[in-house]
Amino acid sequence: MSAWAAILAAALCPGVAACRSAFVETTVENQSSAPLHLIEVDYPSASFGMQTLDSHASYRYHFKVQGTGPVTVTFIDSTGKPHTATGPTLTQGQHGNLKITIDQANAVSWGANLTSGTP
Repeated sequence: MSAWAAILAAALCPGVAACRSAFVETTVENQSSAPLHLIEVDYPSASFGMQTLDSHASYRYHFKVQGTGPVTVTFIDSTGKPHTATGPTLTQGQHGNLKITIDQANAVSWGANLTSGTP
């Protein structure tokens, strides 16, 4: 019985791997000493966000890129000042990791490890 299970698993593995979708795993990090508010990340064809991101906290989200365009992040700092930053341009089908870091001075840095094609 175990030989049949091994044969069945080997036959199904390529099909399962080919069915994976291309997602961008995103992390938003607040490296400042104060919470940030009304954080919104816009990417081609959609967006996500959170009300508050505490000091030295991170938020993870994954999405599928549909279309082409830049990623932007907007947020309000602890003094009530709004900030907007534009990051990399994404293209449909990309997958990988995207890191958005907001530092002590409310400057935004982007780390992207993205590829196109089948994940």
